[in-house]
Amino acid sequence: MLVRYWMTEGSMTLGEEQSVVSAAEVMRTQGIRQFPVLHADGRVVGIVSDRDIRDAMPSKYLPGGSVEEQGRGLAELRIGSIMTEDPVCVGPDTAMDHVASLLARLKVGGLPVVEKDGSLRGIITEVDVFRFLASATGLARGGAQFAFRLEAKPGPLALLLDDLRSQNIHFSSVLTSHDMSQAGYRHAYIRVEHMGDHSLGSLVAYLSAEHDLLYYILDGEVTYLDD
Repeated sequence: MLVRYWMTEGSMTLGEEQSVVSAAEVMRTQGIRQFPVLHADGRVVGIVSDRDIRDAMPSKYLPGGSVEEQGRGLAELRIGSIMTEDPVCVGPDTAMDHVASLLARLKVGGLPVVEKDGSLRGIITEVDVFRFLASATGLARGGAQFAFRLEAKPGPLALLLDDLRSQNIHFSSVLTSHDMSQAGYRHAYIRVEHMGDHSLGSLVAYLSAEHDLLYYILDGEVTYLDD
């Protein structure tokens, strides 16, 4: 899945010479957590987050007249002084899993989305990644998710999916991961949208007898299978 389908297009921007005070007011009234910062020629030159704005504000816990003194300086403080310069940017055709990896590695809440000519297209945020994750896992379509342990080699996943199809079971997502699994194994997470002729109980009994079923999740509640 690509950034273009999940990003916020035409996001609000700030200029380098805009005051921090005015930016704080826009963030407060619009509920925006990060802004791309544009140069006068339209290039993305930075990004400012709500944390950057908060860090620039005087603290009410400062002693004596320090708050007033800092407040007078704040009126002159510009976005260019507090922004993160030359931020990492992505394109509309960047893969969403790559964006998730970047946000985690850089510990940021959003990235500007730019076209090949450098013009701003929008912004992709951690909230957009959460929406993508909910879609990729099939969560919005309901049903139960089943977790299996499979040998980490070609074949076992295909056999499992073929078995599900033989039972007229319809699934909306299939995810696999080697993380948190034993050496030589991987985990498969399959969201079942329609259980065919099975009830939940009979399906769990069938899958646990035929495969290494670890647990299942239904309506947010996890049920573990005995080893």
